Amino acid sequence: MALRQSGEDYLEAVLVLREKKGVVRSIDVAQYLGYTKPSVSRAVSLLKASGHLTMEKDGRLELTEAGLRVARDIYERHKLLTDWLVRLGVPAEIAAEDACRIEHDISPETFQCLKAYMEQ
Repeated sequence: MALRQSGEDYLEAVLVLREKKGVVRSIDVAQYLGYTKPSVSRAVSLLKASGHLTMEKDGRLELTEAGLRVARDIYERHKLLTDWLVRLGVPAEIAAEDACRIEHDISPETFQCLKAYMEQ
C-alpha cells in the first residue's frame, strides 16, 4: 500500500521521537507535529491497518519493519535536503520546511544523484 505524504510524516515523527525519547505515544506525535489528538488517532489507525505501525497495550507506538523502512527513507531525505538547502544559503528554518515538502516528491533517481553529489 502506497502511503500519502501525511502517513510518511507520521512515520518520520515516530522515528525522530523514538530516537529522542525512547518511548513514543500518540500525544507525543500530536505535540511534535502540532496536530490534534483525534487527527493522530485516525492516522495511527490507518497506519496500523496498513501494517506500518503497531500500538502496544500501554499505548506505545512501534514502527513495523515496513514502517521503519519508510521512516528511515523519508528522514534520510529530510536531513540531506535540509543540509543541501542550508549549504545553498537558505536559512535553516526555511530549509527544514522546504525539505519537508520536497522529500515526498523527489524521485529516487534524483535523490540518489543529489546524495552522491553531496558526498563528494
